[in-house]
Amino acid sequence: MSDRLPGFNTRAIHAGQEPDPATGAVIVPVHLTTTYKQDGVGGLRGGYEYSRSANPTRTALQEALAALEQGTSGMAFASGLAAEDTLLRTVCEPGSHVVLGGDAYGGTYRLISKVLSRWGVEHTPADLNDADALRDAMRPTTRVIWCETPTNPLLNIADIALTADVAHDGGALLVVDNTFASPYLQQPLTLGADVVVHSTTKYLGGHSDVVGGALVTADAELGERLAFNQNAMGAVAGPFDAWLVLRGIKTLGVRMDRHQENAARIADFLLGRSDVASVLYPGLPHHPGHDIAARQMSGFGGMLSFRLLGGEEQALRVCERAKVFTLAESLGGVESLIEHPGRMTHASAAGSPLEVPADLVRLSIGIENVEDLLADLEQALG
Repeated sequence: MSDRLPGFNTRAIHAGQEPDPATGAVIVPVHLTTTYKQDGVGGLRGGYEYSRSANPTRTALQEALAALEQGTSGMAFASGLAAEDTLLRTVCEPGSHVVLGGDAYGGTYRLISKVLSRWGVEHTPADLNDADALRDAMRPTTRVIWCETPTNPLLNIADIALTADVAHDGGALLVVDNTFASPYLQQPLTLGADVVVHSTTKYLGGHSDVVGGALVTADAELGERLAFNQNAMGAVAGPFDAWLVLRGIKTLGVRMDRHQENAARIADFLLGRSDVASVLYPGLPHHPGHDIAARQMSGFGGMLSFRLLGGEEQALRVCERAKVFTLAESLGGVESLIEHPGRMTHASAAGSPLEVPADLVRLSIGIENVEDLLADLEQALG
C-alpha cells in the first residue's frame, strides 16, 4: 500500500466516508438519534453515548475536514462563530490579548470586541503583512494572531508562513480563517498555522442550505482540548447539517474551479469600466498580494470586491439593480450574490478601525454561465 497522500478530490469523496458496514450504503447515513444503547453500564459501542458528545454523521464530517486540511483533528460546529467562540475561550482567559487582522470579518470583530471583551480579552488590529507592525502589536499576554487570507471583504492576502513565525516567536498561536479560499485552494496548516477556521456555510457546504462551522488543528493535544470544550459548550453541528456539508464537500473541487474561472472573467470586465475605481481580486497581477497568493494558494478563488467612483450612492444602486446576482449576505454558494458590506455584512464594524469603505461592493461569484453574469453587471452599472 502506497504512503502517497491521495489527491484532494479523492479525499473529498472518500475521507471519513466508508460504506456503511451494516448495509453497504455508499453515502454516510444521517444518524437522527440523541442517544445510544450501551452494552452494560459504561459499555459504549464505538464510543457513542449521546449525540452532543458524538454522532456518527458528525464524526464522518470531522474526519473529512481533517483530511482536507491535512490536520490531526477536525471539529464541526453549529456555525462558524460558534467554532470561533469555542476556540477563543479554549486558548484565551481573562487578561489574554488577540492580534486581529486590520480588515477582519465583521462577525469575528463583533465577537472579540463586544462579547469576549466583557470576559477580559483585549485585542489590537494590525496589518498582518507588516512584520514590524505585527511584532509591535504583540504583548506578553498575546495568545492568538487571528488571520484571514483572503480577507473579507477587501481581499487582502497575508503571508501565512511569515505570520506563523511572528506568532510562534511571541508564544502565540496562528489561527487562519480559510473560508474564502477553502481547503481546495489553500491548506494553512502546511504553512505553519496552528488552527484553521471555516464557516462551512460557505464553500464547503456550497449550496446556501446549511449553517455550520469547523475547526481543524495541527496539534493533537490542542485538538483534545478543543474537543472537550466542543462537548462542554455544546454548539455542535446537528447530524443533518453535518450530512449536508459532507454532500457539499464531494463537489468542492469542481465547483471552485468554476467559481474562480468566472471570477477571473468578471475581474477583467470590471477593470475595463471607467466608473470602477478599483478591482480587488488577488488573481490580478497588480494586486498587492498577488505574488504571495500565487505562492501559497493553488488558485485565486471566487470572491471579488470593487470600489465605485460614484461613491456609496452608486454602490447601493448597483446592488439594487442586479438581477442574476441576488442581493443577499453570505457567500460561497452555487448562485452569485451581491452585497454592500458597509450596510450589510460589516455594519458591526462601522466607526471602528475595521470599518469598510462605503463605495465598496462585494461579489460572491457563482457557477452560472459567465456571459449572463457579465450582462447583469453591465446593466446594473448602467
